[in-house]
Amino acid sequence: MKRRVVITGFGVLAPDSLGIDNFWKRIVEGPSSADFITYFDVSQFDTKFACELKVYKPEDHFSKKELRRKDRFVQYALVAAREAYKNAQLDNIICPKERIGVYVSSGIGGINTFTENIIEYYKGGPRKISPLLIPMFIINLVAGEIAIEFGLKGPNLSVVTACAASSHSIGEAFRCIQNNEADIILAGGTEAAISPIGLGGFSNMKAISERNDDPKRASRPFDKERDGFVMGEGAGIIVLEELEHAKKRNANIICEVKGYGKSCDAHHITAPDPDGEGAYRCMKNAIEDACLTINDIQYINAHGTSTPLNDRVETLAIKKLFGERSKDIFVSSTKSVIGHLLGAAGAVELIATALAIKKSEIPPTINYEFPEEGMDLNYVPNKSIKCEIENAMSNSFGFGGHNASIVIGKYHS
Repeated sequence: MKRRVVITGFGVLAPDSLGIDNFWKRIVEGPSSADFITYFDVSQFDTKFACELKVYKPEDHFSKKELRRKDRFVQYALVAAREAYKNAQLDNIICPKERIGVYVSSGIGGINTFTENIIEYYKGGPRKISPLLIPMFIINLVAGEIAIEFGLKGPNLSVVTACAASSHSIGEAFRCIQNNEADIILAGGTEAAISPIGLGGFSNMKAISERNDDPKRASRPFDKERDGFVMGEGAGIIVLEELEHAKKRNANIICEVKGYGKSCDAHHITAPDPDGEGAYRCMKNAIEDACLTINDIQYINAHGTSTPLNDRVETLAIKKLFGERSKDIFVSSTKSVIGHLLGAAGAVELIATALAIKKSEIPPTINYEFPEEGMDLNYVPNKSIKCEIENAMSNSFGFGGHNASIVIGKYHS
């Protein structure tokens, strides 16, 4: 029999919200964090706004020496991991460090460090390349840095699947604990890709919104006038723990992780399968893995990117799976408030889903004004809804056709 896995803590950095309490208040009450970019000159870019992490002050968390050695995506993850570690009361835990793992990922990694070193190379040749370039920008170092900070010697992975990366990391960590390879795993994702190269890449492929006249209303998942996603940044770290282990130490059990599904569209490098078949199978797999039925799910935290294709396909997949019951399920996208955190999105959104269960309140999809034909689910428009939630699902879909769904629910002994 597979071991049961629960969530006993988490930490988060998201646009305009440092820490769990501020994060919850932001996604429930809004407004959108989208604003004009301050990190660099955007005068030549078609899109001039994003959801920056303006509340984060690096010097409050790291020494000058540490800041020279850690890209922002690693900094974000470490700050979130510290909150999660404290939140789960792991400081004085009696548990072999070989039984505590780290599964933390990113979609893009240290793009700022990489870009800066390319500029230095073209200015002055190879001697200008930092000896710290490689360990600062490769994605797996985020899991390594967290393990080093806390001395965690258990399983350690970084799953890289674009915008599904942190959901896959959490799902694989869930499997690891189920299979008795670890007792506790810090899992999640981080991203710091708001940079000239990151913005330019997404802008030139026409993936992000160009609503420069009204950034606050640019991220509008499922709305007929959506024109692309809004870049965000931050990190989400979740503490997963084997149930009996958590009970023995009287841990605060927030909710239970019940199921994990994954699939691939095998259709296109960026566009989802127009029939929604990959997303449909992914959600179906997660529900079956949880030993539940479609009647047991009350809420879906959607991938809901605010792109024309994703929102239509995700809606189609939900309708295909849930049939007549699809209109009874609450579906919302917190990306409407904090933007798309790319590789960190799944973890941050699973935290939102867990908080929704804990607080019996569903965060809204803000900026929803104009319905589109065929997209007629309950998207929880503009205002949160008080509602008891027994089981919920969080979806993440990434470029390359990578899909991940995680089912969580109230813990019952």
